[in-house]
Amino acid sequence: MKYKHKTKKSVIKRIKITGTGKIMRSHQLRANHLRRHKSKSALRRHAVPAQVSKGDAKQIKIMLGI
Repeated sequence: MKYKHKTKKSVIKRIKITGTGKIMRSHQLRANHLRRHKSKSALRRHAVPAQVSKGDAKQIKIMLGI
């Protein structure tokens, strides 16, 4: 008998899946903690989502139950 994995709600909030199946993440530098001390160019640069590596993508899919 196989058991279903519960989806990790924290992962759902941090990860977006594209229409083609890529797993995208946002950068932690965008977070509001001490944001005014970070350079504006760094904040803009990290506003663009980045693709998750293949090894991490496999673990994330398990956590999402995909």
